[in-house]
Amino acid sequence: PGATRPAEYLANLAMEQSILGNDAEAADLFARAKRASSGGDAAFSRLYRNLVAMHHLNGHDPAGAMAVLDAPLPATANDSNFLPARLAQGYIDRPLSQRLEIDRARKNRFWGGDLPLSDAEREQLLDAQATYLHGEAARLLGQDDTARADFARADAQFEAVRSGQVLSMAWLPADIATALAGLAESEHKPDAAEALLGQAVTIIAANYPDSAAWLAARARLAAAMARHGKNEAALAEYARLMRLAPDVVGGSEALRPLIAPYLEEIVANAGRPGAPDDFFIAGQALVRPGVARTQAVLARELSGGSDAAADLFRQSLALGRDLVTSDQKIAALSEQSRSAAGDKALADAIAHRQRLAEQQTAILAHMDAFPRYRVVSAGAVTLPELQKALRADEAYYKLVTTGGASFALWVRPGSARIFRVDASPAEIETMVDTIRDSIAIEQNNQLVTNPFDLATARKLYLLLFGPVDGELAATRHLIFEPDGAMLKLPVNLLPTADAGIAAYQARQAAPDADAFNFTGIAWLGRNHIVTTAVSARAFLDIRATPPSDAPRRFIGLGQNAPLTADEMTKLAIGRDPCDWPLATWNHPVSGAELTLAAHLIGGADDTVITGAAFTDTAIKERRDLRDYRVVQFATHGLVTAPHPGCAAQPALVTSFGPDDSKGLLTFRAIFDLHLNADTVILSACDTAGAASAEATRAAGITTGGNFALDGLVRAFVGAGARTVVASHWPVPDDYNATRRLITGIYRDGAGHGLGEAMRSAQIALMDDPLTSHPYYWSAFAIVGDATKPLISR
Repeated sequence: PGATRPAEYLANLAMEQSILGNDAEAADLFARAKRASSGGDAAFSRLYRNLVAMHHLNGHDPAGAMAVLDAPLPATANDSNFLPARLAQGYIDRPLSQRLEIDRARKNRFWGGDLPLSDAEREQLLDAQATYLHGEAARLLGQDDTARADFARADAQFEAVRSGQVLSMAWLPADIATALAGLAESEHKPDAAEALLGQAVTIIAANYPDSAAWLAARARLAAAMARHGKNEAALAEYARLMRLAPDVVGGSEALRPLIAPYLEEIVANAGRPGAPDDFFIAGQALVRPGVARTQAVLARELSGGSDAAADLFRQSLALGRDLVTSDQKIAALSEQSRSAAGDKALADAIAHRQRLAEQQTAILAHMDAFPRYRVVSAGAVTLPELQKALRADEAYYKLVTTGGASFALWVRPGSARIFRVDASPAEIETMVDTIRDSIAIEQNNQLVTNPFDLATARKLYLLLFGPVDGELAATRHLIFEPDGAMLKLPVNLLPTADAGIAAYQARQAAPDADAFNFTGIAWLGRNHIVTTAVSARAFLDIRATPPSDAPRRFIGLGQNAPLTADEMTKLAIGRDPCDWPLATWNHPVSGAELTLAAHLIGGADDTVITGAAFTDTAIKERRDLRDYRVVQFATHGLVTAPHPGCAAQPALVTSFGPDDSKGLLTFRAIFDLHLNADTVILSACDTAGAASAEATRAAGITTGGNFALDGLVRAFVGAGARTVVASHWPVPDDYNATRRLITGIYRDGAGHGLGEAMRSAQIALMDDPLTSHPYYWSAFAIVGDATKPLISR
């Protein structure tokens, strides 16, 4: 029913947050979904029950899931007296008309997929799912007999609806087979477990060929083979899955939690020829949840556009659907008995599929010219392609965290190494949070800076770079592709040697010691320029992209107009609880650095837009943004949740404009801008990091900062930026630090690489006792290619 649709949307959104591990956000959305429902809808009540039970299972709380599933629900229209009772009442309502239509169809033909499910059937299927979930909870609690009984009953309930011919729920028997395989393994019956997992693969392949679920089912079978000592067969299957994943929608995200055994095996045999190549392919297949979410949103934005890129993208999507249909037809024809007519039909289907593939290849080749497409594409590159693009003094470091383990790939032009990082993702997260808290942390609306935690930073350096310390010393340019918690921390602040640390500690013995004087520390960023890469493909794309040919040099936008008391009163009416507090707009970032940048870059037609002219609506309406080679924003970046339980929605703060203005330039809106910029600089609060640690942790969000990097930065790259410079925390104005950094970037960045210009400016701050704390010099990250100049000419 229409009244339940908002509730269903919120409940499904809650499930998405549960999968991402954002428990507080999920709990709030579930509560909002319940409030939005009518309360008496049997189908929604069952959907809600199941999703909440799954939320408990995601949180490793099977007892909680079982309690939810055992709670009573509203009665349904599924009992045997339903039809006579309704007819006796003398009227035909929607559920009765649906039942009559189903009975009529039963008399005329066997079930097909063309009739929509009735409310009663949907309730039956949701009850079947609930029975399965109850069995899964029982299995996790060690109640094997209860679990088996539940699984058998769930299977029977599913078969009772259209003889099990409901495509949208065909995954249920596969999940039941997978759960039974888990029981078989616990009883030390490996052959039975593999047979059941093979059954799950067969069910998924028949109903959802070439899908993410199909890849995941195959990965579970491969993992079981590896556990049972069939390493060669397991590795071969994993390798096939890694090569298939980039071409399957959602495939990379589905494989991420299942691939740790494969990486473990590759690293255990790191000396094997081809091991780094296999690791690199697998690492690219492991798309982070934040990336997958961002790419999905941006893909929807692209498909709804009206430019050439959007038109090609829609054609590609249609061809992709046709290819899946064609594959299903070929599979069906291949299983039929041989005949002349059947052989001709199969040959025609194969030829048609070949023509579709050729069209798709041609369209993809055209689409690669558009950055809007490249940023949503999951296309992988090979290790030789990456090595060919690296210069003699460069190295590429890829971090991979999955399945409770951390791995690294170190690539030089003529060599590659893989190794296990001796710290779990959770341990790295703890160290990163400790370091971040010693840089800048917002507490009670006050920004607090503490003495930098050198010991933890040095420990983290040794864990990440210890195995390649000697090679790093000989490297000038480090391209670092972070994962997990390292998305929240710039690596340039990690100490590469103990000597400076010992000197700092010795100075602290003096009575008048300055705990904030970190001169003499051998920071990684002192001797290396650092590029942050969102992916190997993104790095290669940026490196190969020609410089901007835009006619103008610089546009600066920022310093939003504060709200008056009357404006705040008006805007507060009907404001969503998950909107940012209106006080956010009353602490604008100064636009002075924009004026300074315009002066330093020296263009006669430079533009600076601040105050009331700096609105989201005005920016979206501008058609001349692609005329500027450098675009700089001086405003707050909002990357965490505004309140506990709310979703993180990356955006830049702007002034409020007329009509439907939100006072925010969202990452969706950024993606739709048309830029042709060499560099976009976001000298805003926390555009690359985790923002206020207090707010982030209160919201229960573990992926906020990650989503910021994958949201705002990817959106700007998709809009047409070659390189993005973003800050990991609020850049301070104390001791003229920001002005000195900006001056160095603009003064030297046009004639040299941007990374070298930034490094020189940072060294000057490192060597000044007043600004030697990483808080003052380490915030900016260069995403793209730090060897490119700030401006092409």
